[in-house]
Amino acid sequence: MQTTKGGVAPEEQAPVTVRVDRWRARVPPDAWPDTLPPSGEIWRRDVFAVADAYRAGSASPRQLLTAVLVWGYGPIGYGPWRATKSLGADPDGKRLAYALEGLVAVAPDEEVLRTAYQRFRDPDQARLPWLGPGLFTKVLYFVGYRRGVGGVQPLILDRVVAGQLPAEAGVGRRNGWSSEQWLAYLRWAAGQAQVRRVEPDAVEMAVAHSR
Repeated sequence: MQTTKGGVAPEEQAPVTVRVDRWRARVPPDAWPDTLPPSGEIWRRDVFAVADAYRAGSASPRQLLTAVLVWGYGPIGYGPWRATKSLGADPDGKRLAYALEGLVAVAPDEEVLRTAYQRFRDPDQARLPWLGPGLFTKVLYFVGYRRGVGGVQPLILDRVVAGQLPAEAGVGRRNGWSSEQWLAYLRWAAGQAQVRRVEPDAVEMAVAHSR
């Protein structure tokens, strides 16, 4: 049975641990997703829950971005400061919503993914400060991933992943990847997932942990 949710990522090794008090002291109250665990132990499933709520209309674009950035920055000290800069540049969440509009209703195809990626890179559309590909591909992953569907799925591409990818994945090791490089990586991961009989994001996690 196919599912439209990101759901649980069974290959995830451990949660990201953050100081929730530091984050809540910096993030605007309207942007805080109350479903994040107060313990500060954040699993991918916790962020997927916020993404599911966003697609259902019960979480705002700003709450979605906060959830992704809390998980994405983790314990890094400057994370809350940078998050407030990203959020402050989109006070009503319209730029985020515009970038993600094609990923909400149905499983996104390559053209939808390309468009969303390009919108996040364009300063006239949805580009936000301190939200480069290493972070906005995390947003695309949590909103657009459809577990159990297979095929090309949006995946995280940051410096950790890029640094471990083989040449055939089509990605250089430097930041600032184009939408076509990202799509080449997604196609490669889809092929690897089919061969290994795993989810595409299991391939991403294995790459990130050099397995």
